[in-house]
Amino acid sequence: MSAARMTDDEYKAYLARRSEQVAKAKAKGKSHKYSATAVVIDGIRFDSKREGRYYTQLKLRIDAGEVFYFHRQVPIQLPGGVTYRVDFLEFWADGSIHYVDVKGFETPEFKMKKKMVEDLFPIEIEVVK
Repeated sequence: MSAARMTDDEYKAYLARRSEQVAKAKAKGKSHKYSATAVVIDGIRFDSKREGRYYTQLKLRIDAGEVFYFHRQVPIQLPGGVTYRVDFLEFWADGSIHYVDVKGFETPEFKMKKKMVEDLFPIEIEVVK
């Protein structure tokens, strides 16, 4: 069984519909539960402007040669069927690997999952505020 894929035009139409939905929700006085404003950069939707800015800075670091490449929304499987998604997994020119989460503030759930990941795996999650 193959997964259905969107064409570029379908994806652009989806993003446009999603932007309209967000705009309608804002007009009705509804907002993101953490007061974040979603933003689209390079056709990628970010949950917050802060995460979008970090993505832009990361691209500049690639251009400067500090970072080789990065992945977004990397899943880490935890016991009990729990999945933690780190915002960015970065591969730096000095050979180091950075796990980075961009947060406005740290929720209790985030703190618990972060601690669980760091206890189970030999990694440290950097929090960018």
